Amino acid sequence: MQMENFAPMMFGGLVLIMLIGFPVAFSLAALGMASGLFAIQMGWFPAVFMENLPINIFGILSNDLLLAIPFFTFMGAILEKCGLAEDMLDSMGQLFGTVRGGLGYSVIIVGFILGAITGTVAGQVIAMALISLPVMIRYGYNMRYATGVLAASGTITQLVPPSLVLIVMADQLGRSVGDMYRGAWGPSILQVLIFAGYTFLLGVFKPHHIPGIPKSARTLSGAKLWAKCLRGIIPSAILIFAVLGSMGGLPGIDTAIATPTEAGAMGVVGALVLAAMHKRLTLALIWEAMVGTMRLTAMVVFILIGARVFSMVFQGVDGAKWVEHMLTGLPGGQIGFLIAVNIFIFFLAFFLDFFEIAFIILPMLGPVAAKLGIDLVWFGVLLCVNMQTSFMHPPFGFALFYLRGIADTLFKEKRIDKPIKSSDIYMGAIPWVLMQVILVAIVIFVPQTVTMFLPKEEKIDTETIQIVVPDNEPAEAASGDKDGDAESKGENPFGDAPAADAKPDAAAPAEAEKK
Repeated sequence: MQMENFAPMMFGGLVLIMLIGFPVAFSLAALGMASGLFAIQMGWFPAVFMENLPINIFGILSNDLLLAIPFFTFMGAILEKCGLAEDMLDSMGQLFGTVRGGLGYSVIIVGFILGAITGTVAGQVIAMALISLPVMIRYGYNMRYATGVLAASGTITQLVPPSLVLIVMADQLGRSVGDMYRGAWGPSILQVLIFAGYTFLLGVFKPHHIPGIPKSARTLSGAKLWAKCLRGIIPSAILIFAVLGSMGGLPGIDTAIATPTEAGAMGVVGALVLAAMHKRLTLALIWEAMVGTMRLTAMVVFILIGARVFSMVFQGVDGAKWVEHMLTGLPGGQIGFLIAVNIFIFFLAFFLDFFEIAFIILPMLGPVAAKLGIDLVWFGVLLCVNMQTSFMHPPFGFALFYLRGIADTLFKEKRIDKPIKSSDIYMGAIPWVLMQVILVAIVIFVPQTVTMFLPKEEKIDTETIQIVVPDNEPAEAASGDKDGDAESKGENPFGDAPAADAKPDAAAPAEAEKK
């Protein structure tokens, strides 16, 4: 066997172990170690090559940027349990509920706001479904629209800063987290507008699917209702500005005064303050948030270790060259590459979590994108938009699993009259997945949706550069006539070499006279 044929075999083995269903982190490590031993036996690289693995892994895990993940995870875990979602959904539902599709608008807006302060999909989908799904069913909302909007609004968290996957993207692509966050705001806002536009059109053509609730159902109105809305929005906005603004992650803020890790720590403090404001800051809440943070962080670390074992061996057998030759040969240049990669990621997301895609696949694609002249911030945000669909893909989307569990719980607690069919959950997700795919296409063909919020790079025209050398005026003699006489005769007063303006010696060769 030739080494050139082994890299495709390793990639095929990677796809195979993903389909088996065994935890990807351990499968990757086992595949990488087995491939490394086989490569050593074949003489493709020496055994000393594998001795670099512990140092390599330790170097990656000592990356300070990855410390931001547990901070933002803990912040999100605190906020999703402090009652912020309940208060926002209640106030927004009463504010927009009387409008046709008003409950849908409120779920989309609250999903966007919660996504900007929590960064966790699971808690957001569960919290919004527990509160809004019974209300939507009670007032006659179409079941497929209700389940679809709840799942899709929860996945907005995947893209809206401070998304955890954007931190991983920044680390893998070698870009700043602040730039990734600034670039993600355009697609995030555009996605909210697309979701709201679909709700509006559905209200026009099928008004019975999303009816408005009667005004008599309101418990608050007027100034009291607006005060309750602002009471939930203003503290959240302050927290968003403090966390994202301090690390340069908001549009218009190009200067960072804190690292992502420091901003995450500040966000944890802000989350504890918000929980205390809602009078729900308890030791049980903190312990539960810590346990959830520990589990997610441990999962990320093990995936990172397994991915590193695989990628190091893959690089050792020239897998990067194989991927580069395969992708750079695609027709269509940059656009052809982006379309092919996004189709590949879309189908890969049926089987893999977004962390697994970011750690395993992105290191293979990033160098190729850079060689094609693609802005890596645009590339990372584009893939993040695509990976949102991993939560919505029937039948493996995690958001759909969460909804399935919440629907069963609501029926057992008799908060809804009849059980929700799995077909309604899966079919309801399809329009929202299509809208996310439309957003992917928009970001591909209109890169300004990402780059418009990034700081402008200063381009220097080398043809206009002028180099001005100042004239050296003859120094005045410090003391004595001897030095002055020496200078006037063209001699060097220091005696090392003839002065610069001395006449050339008569014995100098003819070439010197020509010069």
